[in-house]
Amino acid sequence: MKYTLQAQVGTVCILPLVSRGRVLGIFGVVKYQNNAFSGDIEFLTQIANQVAIAVENALAYGKIRELKDQLSKEKLYLEDEIRTEMNFAQIIGNSGSLHRVLKNVETVAPTDSTVLIHGETGTGKELIARAIHDLSPRKSKPFVKLNCAAIPTGLLESELFGHEKGAFTGAIAQRIGRFEVANGGTIFLDEIGEIPLELQTKLLRVLQEREFERLGSSRTLRTDARLIAATNRDLEAMVSEQKFRSDLFFRLNVFPVHVPPLRERQGDIPVLVRHFTHQFSRRMNRLIETIPSAAMDALCRYHWPGNIRELQNVIERAVIISTGPVLSVDVADLKFSEAHRVVGKTTSSKPPINGALHDVLEQSEREQILKALEQCDWIVAGQRGAAAHLGMKRSTLQQRIRKLGIVRRSG
Repeated sequence: MKYTLQAQVGTVCILPLVSRGRVLGIFGVVKYQNNAFSGDIEFLTQIANQVAIAVENALAYGKIRELKDQLSKEKLYLEDEIRTEMNFAQIIGNSGSLHRVLKNVETVAPTDSTVLIHGETGTGKELIARAIHDLSPRKSKPFVKLNCAAIPTGLLESELFGHEKGAFTGAIAQRIGRFEVANGGTIFLDEIGEIPLELQTKLLRVLQEREFERLGSSRTLRTDARLIAATNRDLEAMVSEQKFRSDLFFRLNVFPVHVPPLRERQGDIPVLVRHFTHQFSRRMNRLIETIPSAAMDALCRYHWPGNIRELQNVIERAVIISTGPVLSVDVADLKFSEAHRVVGKTTSSKPPINGALHDVLEQSEREQILKALEQCDWIVAGQRGAAAHLGMKRSTLQQRIRKLGIVRRSG
């Protein structure tokens, strides 16, 4: 049974709930008498102000709780994103040869030993050096890097050890060297094979005695910097040719780490291609959803003399020239080398003995299109057609069929 209470309202007082110049709601009081609030407006206004503060606090608390929950979710998401095996967030790949390198990194990182990283240009030696630093007790201290090949020989000593004002022509102010900056942290010297013989003696002294002097100064300074060196040259051969000091080589070669070239990490190429595609498409605000299997197959067959750096450049160019959701790989300028040719293990047909990677790409593309056409009973358009199966426009597929000279076999 429902009851309705009816009463005659005499006076209604409605006040806005205002806080920090923002209206949060209204505060209403009802009395049955007429003209009932004539002397109570100021009191009710004070109540309304207190209610407004309470409402604002409640809203702020709810917003903070919502943001806190969101941050917790984002934290879990980001941790999951950067969590890779052995916690090497910047190093991409799952090949056995890479795993061996990372295992060596885990072994040597907690120590203060000097590490010599050797490998071809573009293999990611700096990433390995950073991983050693990040996994070491020195991770909160500076990671200072210097490419010895990029600095003129006459300025290299100043870069390493610093100089005093007036030490040489152009030294208009005192300069602190990289070993000083890296005190307590790690110094990474890339292309260490380019250091001239006369400077190698001073570098050996720093490694053995932790002491050095700035150019133009007689005051001895000390440094507690861990050295990680890298080279793409054969230092042992340079020692035999008397182009590199043997005592410095033995001091550097305490714990050697070999970074394999990309041609020895073929299984990592698809992972790297997807990683760089995602990285560059996000940076360029592009939407790349598909990497054609023919392109991926051709990229996996290439010998990559420039290693990961070359692959990165190729994918960056591919993202730039792609006009749709399919990655358009332009490999016309990449040539196969007879000395470095790699034959894909998973493909049934052999790549051409000579010629450009462009030829291999066309061959792989032809095989993929033929396979799709046969599976779709040579229907090109429509939801069940080969164009939809390949993720291409009908007109694009027809153009490729004509260009590749694909014809339906009779019988």
